[in-house]
Amino acid sequence: MNDLVLEGGRIIDPGRSFYATGDVAFKDGLVADAAGPAATTFDAAGDIVVPGLIDMHAHVYWGGSALGVDADALAKRCGTTTWLDVGSAGAGNFEGFKQLCIEPAATRILALLHISFAGIYAFSREVMVGESLQRELLEPGVCARVAMAHPDLVRGIKVRIGARTSGLNGLTPLHLAIEAAERVGLPVMCHIDVPPPTYAEVCRTLRRGDVLTHCFRPYPNAPCHADGRVRDAVLDARERGVLFDVAHGYGSFSWVTARQMMAAGFQPDVISSDVHTLCIDGPAYDNLVTMEKLLYLGMSLTDVISAVTVTPATWMGRPDLADLAIGSAGDAVVLRRVARPRTLTDVLGESVEAPDRLEVRAIVLGGKLWHIAD
Repeated sequence: MNDLVLEGGRIIDPGRSFYATGDVAFKDGLVADAAGPAATTFDAAGDIVVPGLIDMHAHVYWGGSALGVDADALAKRCGTTTWLDVGSAGAGNFEGFKQLCIEPAATRILALLHISFAGIYAFSREVMVGESLQRELLEPGVCARVAMAHPDLVRGIKVRIGARTSGLNGLTPLHLAIEAAERVGLPVMCHIDVPPPTYAEVCRTLRRGDVLTHCFRPYPNAPCHADGRVRDAVLDARERGVLFDVAHGYGSFSWVTARQMMAAGFQPDVISSDVHTLCIDGPAYDNLVTMEKLLYLGMSLTDVISAVTVTPATWMGRPDLADLAIGSAGDAVVLRRVARPRTLTDVLGESVEAPDRLEVRAIVLGGKLWHIAD
């Protein structure tokens, strides 16, 4: 007998290219064959059933960093079942993050280890200090050693680059992050803010499999020219296998840039929220709202689901999170697309009215109904 069956939903499972109305079953914490009875059933008729949603750029070191939010509390609103915390902690405080947040959480938390020994340690409305400004904190050897000690949790190395975060150090923190990543055989995710360095310089430095996050950021350091042409360095980077991640956040999603990039046929590989204390109440809110923004821009629902399931799962080296195949991790989300307008605002204050929205109906974690919406 199965533990749980989600009955009669519209299954969207890009990882298997499976799109049909049917049942999804769970047993012993994993996806199971839907044939036969179940101890618990949930009527998903008229709803959308998808693999557990992954937010590949978030900050959930709640209580241990100024920008951290409560992962489980937010998950009930947005359907995220796996969080990738990107650099809130570095080698010097990762063990605290693990014990205080990762281990107690009901939702799954994986991490990118910051090349900065202290992680992102001064990020608030009152105090803002770029951790990549301090060269003495950027030690690839100790970063690699801590990453190797936690191979089940650390999925890559994070670095923040730009005038605000690396200043006169320029690209040096990125080179040091790549050095640490090469020692461990992991990818790098690189944040970019205002120049210097330029968007093109960062793109030319990243390797195949690395991620440029904040890919739809506004001017300056937008990925496209004023006339809408995508920068050659961006196209070259995608051609050699660099991934591009939305990571909305407090300052990194512009409707102008997003329209230009989408008009040029440049969809993001990954949709993520960059949710933290400065944007959880807007303009980002969470990854479900970020997904709605890409739907508004014309990205198909299938592509949007792929960008929050199979693509991030594959990049993180966790294929068990990518789909609803039998034997995969027993996480799923039941969504409903509701014809109820929502105002969607970018980081510059421009708003649009979307005709509909996505709402969470239920969340399955480890094969159990963890949350049912009121």
